[in-house]
Amino acid sequence: MNISEMTLNDVEKRLSELDEEVRGATAAETVEAASKEKQDLLIRHGELKDLQQRKQTALNLQSGQIAGMVIEQKATEETSMNIGEHFIKHCGQSLKSRKQRFSLEAPEYQVRAATDPHVTGSQTGVFAGILNEYDTRMVRNYRRPTVSDIFTWGTITGQAITYFVEGAREGNMATVAEGAAKPQIKYADPTSQTDALTKIAGVIKISDEMTTDLPFMVSEINGRLVYDLSLVVESQLLNGSGTAPNLRGLLNRSGIQTLTSASYMANADSLFMAKTNIATATGLNADAIIINPADYQNLRLSKDSNNQYYGGGFFQGQYGNSSGLEWEPPLWGLRTVVTPAVASGMAIVGAFAQGATAYSKGGVVIESTNSNEDDFKKNLIAIRAEQRIALAVRIPAAFVKVTFATLVP
Repeated sequence: MNISEMTLNDVEKRLSELDEEVRGATAAETVEAASKEKQDLLIRHGELKDLQQRKQTALNLQSGQIAGMVIEQKATEETSMNIGEHFIKHCGQSLKSRKQRFSLEAPEYQVRAATDPHVTGSQTGVFAGILNEYDTRMVRNYRRPTVSDIFTWGTITGQAITYFVEGAREGNMATVAEGAAKPQIKYADPTSQTDALTKIAGVIKISDEMTTDLPFMVSEINGRLVYDLSLVVESQLLNGSGTAPNLRGLLNRSGIQTLTSASYMANADSLFMAKTNIATATGLNADAIIINPADYQNLRLSKDSNNQYYGGGFFQGQYGNSSGLEWEPPLWGLRTVVTPAVASGMAIVGAFAQGATAYSKGGVVIESTNSNEDDFKKNLIAIRAEQRIALAVRIPAAFVKVTFATLVP
């Protein structure tokens, strides 16, 4: 039989036979041949033993997996049992066979972990505070103050500003003949006008904890405080009633001109007329128009008989003009301030830079303290923002209040 075809038993049997042949051999040739065959058999024997060992290892692993599955199944069954079911499983048969008083003991009941998985719980679970990402930027109802920008601003050291409004002229220049008397001209005495400083202020309170734990909120509050102050300043400059402690705003000054539009279609014309009235009455040139967004929209969306927008369409200028589209084109070439600070249905045309001066003493002042009232005891901080302003309207006729006509259905 070929050695490569022998089984492990065949190899071991042939090795025993060779040992007997070598012990009984007398010729050297016989011993040498037997030794060579034995060497080949030993190599085959090692290969077969190694193969046998690998097969046994595979069988052992397979048996272990099956046993593990049985154990895991039993563990799962035990986990799903409550304590009553656990007792009946281990002692139920004994209970049936007992007729007298007895004592039974079940194996220890082990409460194992639940089989449901761990989950995040989404935005409503226990980890909501970690899973939710917070954007600390604040979305504001923002309106940029613009009316203050068109006034000339000055500073004062006192509590009020007194100035003189020029009186009316009596007589006028004229042509005269040789030797004739010249016309006399007189300017009426100027009228003194005093405008006191008005304080505009507000206070907020925050806790010590907010300053250290929520610094972004503190900066947002402080920024909003100054912003709200600027809006009130803007409103006072235009609409202040003049009743203490209010400022007397531009619209409540005596001597400003008024103009009422003749019709809805003439609203734009009335703005130009106001510009002309300023030049006629004062010799000054109007430099700005203040108008409410609703009234500006009516003008901006007005069309001619060809259904073309006067101010240009939503893609390009009038009649395909390639100069480009302006978002808020100025009215009659004047700086146009579109703001809710002026009421709907009216506009103000004026020579703001020359006709009036706004004054501020010390600028915007922001101060804070924890010694106000019982703030120190409560760990509170009071933050105050304020500004003292006055308005001097030296040439009231340099301003025209225009009242628009409404569209008749």
